[in-house]
Amino acid sequence: MFFKRDKSVTRERNAHCISRSNIDPDALRVLYRLANSGYTAYLVGGSVRDLLLGRQPKDFDIGTDARPNEIRRLFRNCFLIGRRFRLAHIVFGRKVIETSTFRRQPDARESENGIYQTEDNTFGTPEEDAKRRDFTVNGLFYDIKTFAVIDYVGGLKDLEKKVLRSIGDPCIRFREDPVRMMRAVKFAARLGFTLDRACRKALLKHHADILNASIPRVCEEVYRLFTYNASCPAFKLFWEFKLLGDLLPEVGTYIDATGGEKSPLWKYLASLDADPQNADLTNGVRTACLYYPLFLEQLRKEESRSPHGRVNKQHVARLVLHPLAQSLHVPKATLFTAIALMDVQRRFAESPQKSRGHRFLYHPAFREALAFQRIVLTAEGGDTTLINEWQALYDEEVARHAPPPRRDDGQPDEEANEPRDGEEDQPPRGRRRRRRRKPHSDSTSADPKAQHRDARTDNPVTVTEIGPEPVRTDGCD
Repeated sequence: MFFKRDKSVTRERNAHCISRSNIDPDALRVLYRLANSGYTAYLVGGSVRDLLLGRQPKDFDIGTDARPNEIRRLFRNCFLIGRRFRLAHIVFGRKVIETSTFRRQPDARESENGIYQTEDNTFGTPEEDAKRRDFTVNGLFYDIKTFAVIDYVGGLKDLEKKVLRSIGDPCIRFREDPVRMMRAVKFAARLGFTLDRACRKALLKHHADILNASIPRVCEEVYRLFTYNASCPAFKLFWEFKLLGDLLPEVGTYIDATGGEKSPLWKYLASLDADPQNADLTNGVRTACLYYPLFLEQLRKEESRSPHGRVNKQHVARLVLHPLAQSLHVPKATLFTAIALMDVQRRFAESPQKSRGHRFLYHPAFREALAFQRIVLTAEGGDTTLINEWQALYDEEVARHAPPPRRDDGQPDEEANEPRDGEEDQPPRGRRRRRRRKPHSDSTSADPKAQHRDARTDNPVTVTEIGPEPVRTDGCD
């Protein structure tokens, strides 16, 4: 028995560090409305974990005993989504507060496809909901009424020990939903936690089951490995537990052939994590960083085969990224961006003061190209003088075309309307008078045929009668 706990642990307000000032106001609004309507409402999932670790959560999820239709009746801005997971999305502008009803683990007889879960809409209690989650640190609840943290699964102790432990037997839980193996790697790398022994053994035993997971979910989780400046440790664990060889075999083969933990690939991912604009980078830049070492290796092979040593770099990039597009169905926008970025280094090889330098600044992908080139040079230890010149010129252009600053009352700043140095203070132009149209009578404006008749009477036509030609008597026709 991997998991057995009959008693819950409640940590009162004075024994934890969670404060309502750190919780999103809209999430508090949802919690209070549910509680005041007589329902149980808890802050659940990763938001409680991050708050206890002193981190700012990315989003706030709420669990309640209210059914989905009851939640929709309480909130006008609520939308029910999902077929397997019936969730309520409460929308505040661009923000979404995900609210779900407490559920329990479905019985074995309720699943038609064996151990893999396809239905998860069996409602349950808060304790049953906590025990159906993936890891103990994600099974903590925050009660908005008592301000206490409720632990049904032992997550508080694992949080203090920095251990990532599965709720239940990991061999069964990972086979129920293979994406949980990717989530285990992601959380261990992001939080700096250690996977417990049972999870490690289950990952090594059932890593091939990841191929049974939904491709869109797998693709989404792969790109989540890049977030929170943790792509290098995440992909190292991904490779260590052989998940990388199952999903991206070309990347796993390259790492094995270039030294394993000493592979050049880790330098590029570490440079990506250290980039100050990491949070704003697109998936195209991240894909290019992951596959750039493979691109360089393939480029050297193609150049050695070419008689003149000149090859089409975009064609080489397509060859390298083709397996990724086939296996994970990566969006075309992401794929084409990565292909273009691998061929952009030559544009940064010369100073921006050249004649064509300013034209490149207005290219839609200039920011992505600049970020990618900066990451590559940092990983390779190259000279960043030219990149700094490009960055300074780009910042200057952005500042020049920026809108005028606004005051607190929303009106433009008066100083922004003052003439700049070298400009003459010209008097304001007078307002152009509007040209008046000629009035039309009601009858002519209403009847278009009448307008046509009037046009004919205004310009009369003169007809002149011409007599017959005289008869010629000279005998010539």
